[in-house]
Amino acid sequence: MSAQPDQLQSWIGRSETVDDAINSTPVVALTATLDHPATPVDAGTLLPPLWHWLYFLPMHRQSEIGADGHARRGGFLPPVPLPRRMWAGSQFEFRSPIRVGDRVARTSTIDDVAIKEGRTGKLVFVKVRHELRCNGAAESALVEFHDIVYREAQRPDDVVPPPQAAPAEAAWRRQIVPDDVLLFRYSALTFNGHRIHYDRQYVTQVEGYPGLIVHGPLIATLLMDLLRRQMPDADVASFRFKAVRPTFDLNAFHVSGQPQGDGKTIRLWASDHEGWLTMDATAVLR
Repeated sequence: MSAQPDQLQSWIGRSETVDDAINSTPVVALTATLDHPATPVDAGTLLPPLWHWLYFLPMHRQSEIGADGHARRGGFLPPVPLPRRMWAGSQFEFRSPIRVGDRVARTSTIDDVAIKEGRTGKLVFVKVRHELRCNGAAESALVEFHDIVYREAQRPDDVVPPPQAAPAEAAWRRQIVPDDVLLFRYSALTFNGHRIHYDRQYVTQVEGYPGLIVHGPLIATLLMDLLRRQMPDADVASFRFKAVRPTFDLNAFHVSGQPQGDGKTIRLWASDHEGWLTMDATAVLR
């Protein structure tokens, strides 16, 4: 890795603020993508948890896009010289509502940069803190920590981590078929050009995966959507998820949930067609 640790860690504390309006069209589009019936989306409609990802989209010029479909390294994020980039997980605090019609400012800060040695070589973890404030408010409506992991190119002798079995018991379970159209629509809604989600030749021949990779944020959104389907009036105070294993478009997968004994904690998880855990999450209700 050519960049030195001190050079990458000098990005810690860098910050940027962008503004956006919570308009109705992305809400209508994701509602359709998640296969819900069409409903009116008027000003004042509550934005469901995680749907803020439909806004503050990365509007990089075409000339700024790298070979993987992301913006070239550098700028706000540190210039990590490793080819594979994945969304490793996130943690959220939902402090006050965000509604259609709100004007929202998002302040993003590089919270940490950590360089580690893993089973497959060098790993760089970047943690970004996002704070969303509505209509000029001083207090944050939403705080999100976003964990990004960068990896070396896949090698033939890489050691694959042993899979972890998903929980056997679930109060709720839903099958998801991750076809090309679902992945394309979510990429389009989030203006995500990362080629691992839609370019089969690139993801198999360049990055060495067996198929298209289902977006981590899409799986997290499906987990939260499962909670909303089962508990429509739930008021979510916090949510966290960790990506455990990639999910590919080659087979259907499941999203599942199990309320815990305290009445407020909901364990949510995704599992592949073989029953291996692919994402582990926890929601806490108010």
